[in-house]
Amino acid sequence: MNLSQLKPPAGQQHAKRRVGRGMGSGRGKTAGRGTKGQRSISGFRQMRGFEGGQMPLHRRLPKRGFTNVFRKEFAIVNVGRLQDLEGDTFTPAVLMEMGVVKDLRDGLKILGEGELTRPITVRAHRFSKTAVAKIEAAGGKVEYIEPVGG
Repeated sequence: MNLSQLKPPAGQQHAKRRVGRGMGSGRGKTAGRGTKGQRSISGFRQMRGFEGGQMPLHRRLPKRGFTNVFRKEFAIVNVGRLQDLEGDTFTPAVLMEMGVVKDLRDGLKILGEGELTRPITVRAHRFSKTAVAKIEAAGGKVEYIEPVGG
């Protein structure tokens, strides 16, 4: 048996209902739309969430939360990931070239997850305290870069 031999169970698929094909079909004239009214007209479209004039749910519920428009979003790389990579100097450009970081956004931040056993030099916009401790404990060097947005 292969995919070309698969068929739906009997009675699952129905023929498309052909409306507006004369009075004898039972769905002629108004084609099952009733008479008059907004929904009977061709090209009728309704707003998503429309509840027949009742105040829609998305407007009845209160607004919650806050969005900080000044938020900075950093690309994140863990120390353990740097351990697995070849080379001993890592910059945002090098990490993008290697495919570790896809989009720098507001800069690169190094976090301290994982183990580091060899000395490496890392240039980034931000570092966590644990990342700095692990890099320096392994005999490596931490260099800060000016933030992307200034």
